[in-house]
Amino acid sequence: MRHKQNLVEFKIIRDRERCIQCEVCARQCAFEAHIFDADAREMESVDALCAGCQRCVSLCPTRALTVIKNPQEFRPDSYWTKNVLQGIYKQADTGGVLLSGMGTDKIYKSYWDRILLDASQVTNPSIDPLREPMELRTYLGAKPEKIELRSVGKTRKPRLAVKLAPQLRLETPIMFSAMSYGAISYNTITALARAAAKSGTFWNTGEGGFPKALYEYAPHTIVQVASGRFGVHSGYLNAASAVEIKIGQGAKPGIGGHLPGEKVSRLISETRMIPEGSDAISPAPHHDIYSIEDLAQLIGALKEATRYEKPISVKIAAVHNAAAIASGIVRAGADIVAIDGFRGGTGAAPTRIRDNVGIPIELALASVDERLRKEGIRHRASIVAGGGIRNSADVVKAIALGADAVYIATSALVAVGCHMCQKCYTGKCNWGIATQNDYLVKRLNPDIASERLSNLLKAWSREIKEMLGGMGIDAIESLRGNRLRLRAVDMTDTEMTILGIKPAGESL
Repeated sequence: MRHKQNLVEFKIIRDRERCIQCEVCARQCAFEAHIFDADAREMESVDALCAGCQRCVSLCPTRALTVIKNPQEFRPDSYWTKNVLQGIYKQADTGGVLLSGMGTDKIYKSYWDRILLDASQVTNPSIDPLREPMELRTYLGAKPEKIELRSVGKTRKPRLAVKLAPQLRLETPIMFSAMSYGAISYNTITALARAAAKSGTFWNTGEGGFPKALYEYAPHTIVQVASGRFGVHSGYLNAASAVEIKIGQGAKPGIGGHLPGEKVSRLISETRMIPEGSDAISPAPHHDIYSIEDLAQLIGALKEATRYEKPISVKIAAVHNAAAIASGIVRAGADIVAIDGFRGGTGAAPTRIRDNVGIPIELALASVDERLRKEGIRHRASIVAGGGIRNSADVVKAIALGADAVYIATSALVAVGCHMCQKCYTGKCNWGIATQNDYLVKRLNPDIASERLSNLLKAWSREIKEMLGGMGIDAIESLRGNRLRLRAVDMTDTEMTILGIKPAGESL
């Protein structure tokens, strides 16, 4: 018990003079960190059970509660840190694998924060987006190598002479990334779907299937075909606007998934097409994909199943050879390549995998775009980048590094109330997001959440226009892969070479 006591992460401070014993904190905490002592007739707290989600603090009517990181420290050591020692204690207690939710919280260099945008001045004047047109519309899908026009009718009006491949039309270059029904609640995916439809963009079902009640949002939906094939059927594929083959994700490259049976409710079982209460286990590999040729066969099969009307995307984790992998994916017939960086979020992942496997999305994205351009096949597929996109500046920098659009997930969840307590895998999310508990799910109002998501995209889009205007660019397409508009600070020569950008202060 002495070692377990050292695992306490948070300390609950209760102001006894303010506390009115209303028991709101006890009713709101799914982790049961607050209890009412009937004998003493007062509220008590159990620090060891606190997840640090701040739900009790937010809803305490008298502001009697404060939750802080436990100030108790092990003997200071820059190598044997508190987190390292806590992990050893916990595994010695349980013999189990450490699990974590959300993205890695280890301190790694953020390349986004070391990239600056170049601005226009006299010779290339800036553009005012409030007074001049600014185009954020983006099309995802394979493009022809060149455009040929022909005149039609008496007016001789020009028309395309080539048939375009299926495209996704985005009014803003931001989409909601894959989060499965099961990992997050029904109210959360409803909010994502509604916000995508309202904002003219797309949300991704993840590998949890597509609830039929949300088919009305199909024109703004991307469905996934993952290794477990959960919920995959002809109606599922044809209901959406695009199909994404999930090979990997940034938080756990090379690792499968596991949704515990206690989270598989009746509706989830119907959606995933598995027995109610049974574990949903996604194997690490697709057991029908062991080569690029196998992948090409699946891409062809999905195109055939959808009558060649929908773009097919392939999602991979950002790894050191992502550029070569992406080249094979494009040659296999994919219309979109989605790359997920190691800062990507997750409902549950082995902690050591989450924190130590994969590479930053910035490096993988630049490498993939450069490789496809050198091979002359960049036009054959769009690139979508995800895994740690925090704000509109990250979006602009990602597009300048070569992305056509970005995926956001953690940012979207924070917008609807996530406090990043990293306990998603417990199913006890006090904010109604990463849970299937009916009592907790009701805490997230999908109408309010969808409005907040729409506001987020609206705000980011306005900021993107301002940044484009400052660079003298009036269309997002003109920024794609335009690394001349980026400058680096505090980077090595090798890092700048990989990213393809020059140091700040160096003239052309």
